[in-house]
Amino acid sequence: MSQAHTWDAATAGVVLARLGPRPPLSFFTPAEEAAAGPLLDLLLARRHDDPPVHVLPVIDARLAAREFEGWRYADMPEDDEAWRRSLAALDEEAAVRHDGRTFGAVTHGDRHRLLRHIQDLGAHDWYGMPAGHVWTLWTRYACTAYYAHPYAWDEIGFGGPAYPRGYLRLGRGVREPWETAPVQDQATETDR
Repeated sequence: MSQAHTWDAATAGVVLARLGPRPPLSFFTPAEEAAAGPLLDLLLARRHDDPPVHVLPVIDARLAAREFEGWRYADMPEDDEAWRRSLAALDEEAAVRHDGRTFGAVTHGDRHRLLRHIQDLGAHDWYGMPAGHVWTLWTRYACTAYYAHPYAWDEIGFGGPAYPRGYLRLGRGVREPWETAPVQDQATETDR
């Protein structure tokens, strides 16, 4: 964000809008939101003290506008339907395993175990869809929404848009003139 002054108006508008308040959800129902929020937090390993990255509203807006990625697995429904069915399945599976409680109402550990079970199913059926394809749906939407947010860019070393100035130094380990050197760990190998 320290480079925002170098961006043109269109670029700044797009990036800064990602930091502002999000409109109310229009695709997900309250029950789906209650499952999707904890699901996304687990998929992205989010903690309560992490910077606010609005992933659920971004996914919600995409699904409401039917802005899909242009492809899907032949054995999967359209993305909007797949999200609805998979969130309902999460709640149903949680209810079967945990005395009728929804996915959002069970403990963090129980959620983690349930997601591990789904991931371990791989190509096997999970509520009428291949578990691995459901997993791919969730993770590609989660990652796309998360890494579009400026707070997430630091995690991957992305310095933000360089438009209109462009990038000058293309190469591994080469910094742009405006980038600072990484902080060096002061501990030596013998200290560890």
